[in-house]
Amino acid sequence: MSSKSLGVFYGVLGVVMFSSKAVMVKLAYRYDVDTLDLLLFRMLFSLPFYIFILFLIRKKSANTKIVGKDYAWLLLFGFVGYYLASYFDFLGLNYIKAGLERIILFVYPTIVVFLSWLIFRQKISKVQFIAILVTYVGVLITFWDELEVSGNEVLLGGFLVLLSAITYASYLVGSGWLIPKFGVLRFTCYAMIVSTICIVMHYLVSGHWGFMDYPWPVYAYGFAMAIFATFIPSFLVSAAIERLGASNFSILGSLGPISTILLAYVFLDEKLTYWQLVGMSVVIFGVTYLSIQGKKRAKG
Repeated sequence: MSSKSLGVFYGVLGVVMFSSKAVMVKLAYRYDVDTLDLLLFRMLFSLPFYIFILFLIRKKSANTKIVGKDYAWLLLFGFVGYYLASYFDFLGLNYIKAGLERIILFVYPTIVVFLSWLIFRQKISKVQFIAILVTYVGVLITFWDELEVSGNEVLLGGFLVLLSAITYASYLVGSGWLIPKFGVLRFTCYAMIVSTICIVMHYLVSGHWGFMDYPWPVYAYGFAMAIFATFIPSFLVSAAIERLGASNFSILGSLGPISTILLAYVFLDEKLTYWQLVGMSVVIFGVTYLSIQGKKRAKG
């Protein structure tokens, strides 16, 4: 198997595994598990594996000299990109379906474009503007139909998941210059450890200390999320990006909403209306178009 074929395989598998997280969260919520408890399980169960990876690469030097300011930025990005984004996402899943959650999260590439314009004054091209417009039309179609199906409570869930997309996009925009300094493996492990510390601190302040009182499936879902929807796909995606490049990999991300919706249909019995399917297709088209055009501009 060629390097590119292997990259596509890693990328598809990583995207599908990441997408399973929302379904596992919804399955765990059937046992009335607290949002913070579930997030704590996910991070604590994955923590030893990231520490082990750091141990394996301990002798490998960083790509460039790292100064104290770099570690300060790392703390910020770990807080924003893995703690806040995950917390908002888990909260939002209390109110909306797993399929809708993935569609809203999928707009983060368009948010990256907006943030790059606001922070770095990178001009938004006509192609980018059209793709962004198409994407948000698709979200509105899907979201509006969901309001008719589920009622106004979905507004809160949608807003929380949108906050998750914004914080994750902020992490991508801000950490792009820092990842090459640490290297992908070291940066990912450090950021996940920072996120876990943030969640533990949050739990110490506002947790209800009932994390030992749940039935065993809750812990099983927490462990499955840690390994199969966090740890393994994080490195599969890194391997795919290494072989395909970020622009090519971003196109594979279109599989995310589709795989989540299919998994939610099988395991959660979630139903989709015709207009939700139309809205999902419009969103995927918009983001894929943006990714393909970005790849063409990079080559040009």
